[in-house]
Amino acid sequence: MASINARSYDAQPALRVAFLGLGVMGFPMAGHLAKAGHDVTVYNRSPAKAEAWVAEFGGQSAPTPRQAASGAQIVFCCVGNDDDLRSVVLGEDGAFAGMDAGAIFVDHTTASAQVARELFAIASEKSLGFVDAPVSGGQAGAQNGKLTVMCGGTPEHFEAIRPVALNFAQAVTLLGESGAGQLSKMVNQICIAGLVQALSEGIAFGQAAGLDMAKVLNVIDKGAAQSWQMENRGGTMIEGRFDFGFAVDWMRKDLGLVLDEAKRNGARVPVTALVDQFYADVQQMGGRRWDTSSLIRRLGKT
Repeated sequence: MASINARSYDAQPALRVAFLGLGVMGFPMAGHLAKAGHDVTVYNRSPAKAEAWVAEFGGQSAPTPRQAASGAQIVFCCVGNDDDLRSVVLGEDGAFAGMDAGAIFVDHTTASAQVARELFAIASEKSLGFVDAPVSGGQAGAQNGKLTVMCGGTPEHFEAIRPVALNFAQAVTLLGESGAGQLSKMVNQICIAGLVQALSEGIAFGQAAGLDMAKVLNVIDKGAAQSWQMENRGGTMIEGRFDFGFAVDWMRKDLGLVLDEAKRNGARVPVTALVDQFYADVQQMGGRRWDTSSLIRRLGKT
């Protein structure tokens, strides 16, 4: 497992924290907490990854979410989806069963607003805090401590967790009540989906016209067409490299959340629905784990 990049940490009181889920995001995020001096206990569904984290960063691992959360002032979590989240939070071995009154659970999973509100209500009944806090910035952002965190919850709980989350983030913002963080992440994914499809079409069009697209992107990246996707993915799209980054499977999961929410709130998202189907095409091409910029592969130029 690659080490996280070095960064400076502001002086802050050391807390006892837990981190549940050590995937490509959670592993470095928990690492930043340990490097900042917090006493970190980790849990992962596959114990080998938890052992590897302890070997790299210190701290300790626990065999269940409940044991990891026991005595922790803040419990962070980053797992796959709603069902994964419920499995580590609820039940006899879930985190809520091990948390003391007044402790706060911070969920970095990209999940539904519905499950965020559900768990917020359960936490409140147990005198626990709950903040839905999905992140943007990808694996590189997690490793470099430069994530953007979108939060939903009470101002009191948000202010308590913000300085700690800033150990792995460059921005941590409260956007509203419970569920607002997840809804904001959906807005983020809607915007990304449209941008990547437009960038794919632009590159494919330029290639068909015989342009040197590396030069073209270098020029238009300085104008109104500039975007993070163009700056960070344009070159690799031209080269046909997609074995990195945010996977198509994950994006389809996120866009599924968007489309479900749109049915509930009546929002019209025709471009998002279309791009979701384009990602289904990429999956059929064998690109389930390709980076989301692989949309261009549908256009037959890379």
